[in-house]
Parts: sequence; structure tokens; C-alpha cells
Amino acid sequence: MPSEGMQEHQGALATEKSEYVLELKGIFKAFPGVQALDNVHLQVRTGTVHVLVGENGAGKSTLMKILSGEYKMDAGDIHFKGTKLDHWDIHSTLNLGISMIHQELSPVLNMTIAENIFLGREPTYRLKSFVNFKELNGQAQELLAKFGLNYKPRSKMRALSVAGMQLIEITKAISRGVSLILMDEPTSALAENEVAMLFRQIHELKTKGVSFIYITHRLDEVFQIADDITVIRDGKWIETGPADRFDRNKLIALMIGRTLTTIFPKRPVTIGETVLEVKKLTSKGVFNNVSFSVRRGEILGLAGLIGAGRTEVARAIFGLDPLDSGVIILEGKQIKASSPTDMISNGIAMLSEDRKEVGLVLCRSVRENIALPNLNIFSPGPFLNLRQELQSVRKMIDTLQIKVPSINTKAVFLSGGNQQKVVLSKWLLGNIKVLILDEPTRGIDVGSKFEIHKLMCDFAEQGLAIIMISSELPEILGMSDRILVMHEGQVTGDLKREGATQRKIMTLATGSGLPQEQRK
Repeated sequence: MPSEGMQEHQGALATEKSEYVLELKGIFKAFPGVQALDNVHLQVRTGTVHVLVGENGAGKSTLMKILSGEYKMDAGDIHFKGTKLDHWDIHSTLNLGISMIHQELSPVLNMTIAENIFLGREPTYRLKSFVNFKELNGQAQELLAKFGLNYKPRSKMRALSVAGMQLIEITKAISRGVSLILMDEPTSALAENEVAMLFRQIHELKTKGVSFIYITHRLDEVFQIADDITVIRDGKWIETGPADRFDRNKLIALMIGRTLTTIFPKRPVTIGETVLEVKKLTSKGVFNNVSFSVRRGEILGLAGLIGAGRTEVARAIFGLDPLDSGVIILEGKQIKASSPTDMISNGIAMLSEDRKEVGLVLCRSVRENIALPNLNIFSPGPFLNLRQELQSVRKMIDTLQIKVPSINTKAVFLSGGNQQKVVLSKWLLGNIKVLILDEPTRGIDVGSKFEIHKLMCDFAEQGLAIIMISSELPEILGMSDRILVMHEGQVTGDLKREGATQRKIMTLATGSGLPQEQRK
């Protein structure tokens, strides 16, 4: 039965049953050793955006996967448009009018944009034996123009950025004429102008009666887009209500079960001597003449719009991508970024923005992931010292407070925040002097963000030089001692913490701060 609080919410929002396009009651779901959902309720009003918030591991994605037909619930009732759903799968939910956009995209990279949009429902001719590519591309062009996307239907998906792929996935879902769209972190890889484009489309579709369940960790987005908000914590329903019933502090407290005054616990640290200096780094067509330095105990924020070249510069410093020219100096000595192995041995480590793709071996255990880049430490001779490895891994788990049932738990089963801590652990076991963090809190909840930020402060106090790339301006402003801004492969500004503002950063990030002759 719904709790007293849930009954109260029903009375506050409901005037008649038809007001709801979706009702979920008493949803339970367990995995081996984990109760993922425990008596969860959710009601979505027709033509509204219902934002679902909670920490990583709270059960948000599990709930959406049940609704989309990927998982089977253990108990509960689901009513869609007044009809109880008894047996459904991914295909039948699409036919019902429910579409889900996952955080982890899965486009067919070697197919065109048009083919991806209409995959499985291509227009045909000659007794449905052949695809009508003229009609296919024409329909795709109309959709792209309608959504304000300047892409060519015949372009291959692999030519798009992650943000571009996300926008095509959203276009694909909307083109199906669905009644309910489930969005799991849809803006995690989008620039501000692309987010604005998405929100405009959502508002337009709301006027036509389309409903949304929207999952995000970006609290600023919640209050821009939400009509109603539901908070779940540890698999349990906590509170539901109209968006204007909540504020940021209340939402955070409900999500994590405690009051959190700030997610940017920046502490003053004594800044030491220069550890890393790069001079006139150039990769033709990617970035040009990039120079900066970072000192011991300093957090250098690297800001800019998507495509500015921030990640590419970091990859080149770490030895992942080649340089055409430029100099890298570590502790006064010139080094060559020939490979990541060489840079790691020199004391430079990099946490990638895509932890699941390149930061972790998801099918291996926490112990193996932490130990993997440090095998030379545990094998002074021909054999691994398993006792030393075990002690070191357990120490890192305790130090970073990684929540894990066992050191032998596979990395794939951890929450996003704990996965990120595992990636940090594997680097901190070594003799690291410079730590490059590329989007260190992307896709993790507000409580885990606080913990990652606190760890960054701890690392700085221990004398690490930190380069932090982030697309979130509050994070750049909240955690950086100094901010380097890039635009189209060039450095456009170097700001001290005290004088930095969002407006100054955006001016530099859009190229407005460049002299006229340097603007492209």
C-alpha cells in the first residue's frame, strides 16, 4: 500500500485518474545480494516532466529498465494510460508508446544518421523487399530541420561527437510519436546551447501531451525542466511533489539523507613550486601553441566548450595522442610524451572522462582494477607478491572510502561514484606527481561529487599538482585555484580564482576575449 506521504501527494496532484499517463505502485526488484527497489511508487501526469533524482545506486535506472521492459520486476503494478501492464518487453513498450533514451548510447556507427533514426522501421517499396532510401533520407532531413540539427542524413554516425549522437538518439525517440519518453542523463555530454535546444523541444512536446521521466544529477537542470519531482534513496521512495515545493538544499538532504552545505569543499592549500610546464604544444588541426604550468598543491581548472581541445591537450600530455611540436617539462627536466606507460613512469596519471570505456575493466574485480597498473610494485622478482597487493588494495579502499561488498566484486556492479574512486585508487598507488582529471564527476550524484571533491583537496594537500577538466562551470569555479580557458584549440585566458566569474569564463570560452585578428 502507498505510504501516508504518498497518499497525501496523490491527493495534492490528482483530480481524476485520467490525469496520469503512468502509475507505478509497490515496485520491488532484487539482484543477488542487493535489494535494488523496495516498495517504490511513481505517478506521471500527462504532458509533464517528472524528474527522478537520487544518488548513484538509489535505483533510478533499475526502475526505468523495468518500465522499458529490460528487467522484470519481482512485485508491483504498472498502469499505462489506465491499462495494467502484465507482460511486456522492449519491443512491446515501443508499440505501446514508451521510449527510453539510455545514458550509455549504442548507435550503429557504420550506418548513416537516417538509417539510425529509422532502424527497424525503414520505408520500403516492391512488396517491402527494398529500403526506399530516397524517402528515408527525405524524412530524416525533415526531422533534423524540425529539431534544428544541422546534420546531413547520409553522414555516418561515427563522424558525430558524443553530443551529436545523443541528439540523434533523442530525435529518434521523438520521431516514433511516443506518449512517454524516459531520459537517463540525456545532457551529460551536451554543451549549453545543445541543452537549451533539447529543453525547447521538450517544452514543445509537452504542449502536445507527451510526458517525460527525466533522470539527472545536475540539480540546476532539475529546476529548469521539472513539473514534478520524486526522490528515491537506497531503493526506497522518499518524497514526491510539485517542483516548487523543493529547493536545492532540501533536494540534496532528501537524496543523501543528511544536510550538505556545499559540494565544493575547497580548502586553502600552500601552493609550491612548478611541477609541470608545457610550452607551445601543437597538434595540427586540433590545438595550437598551448602553454601553461601547474604547481605543487594547485588545482588548475581547464574550461571551455565541447570541442575546445581541452581533452585533446590532456591526452597529448599523457602520451595517448601525438604532438607535432612543443615541449613538456616535469620538475625542471624535459620529457617526451611517447606513450602512457612512459608518462606513468614519470609520475603523470590521467583519469579519462569515460571511466567505463577506458578507465576500468568492468568484467574484472575491484582488486584487479586497482592492482593492474601497479604490477611492477607487487612483483620485484618473477612472481607477484599477492599479500602486498592485497594489503595495498585494502588500504586504498579504506582511504578513499570505496563502498564495495568485497574486493572481489566486479567493477561493473559498483555505482558511478565508487567506480570513479576505483580509477583514482589505481593511480594513487604509484608515485604520482601530476594528476589529470577529465570530467571527474560526470554522471555521478551530488553526494559522490562531494566525496570526489574532498579527495581532490586531500590530494592537493599531499602535494599533487592537479589539472581538472570540467564542462560544469560551478565545479570549475568551486574547485580551481586557477582557471585556464580554451576556445577552438587556443588558450584564451588564465584567471585567478578570486577574479573568476561564469561570465568571464564564457566570454573567453566563446572566443570573445581574443583579439579581433585571432578570431576564427
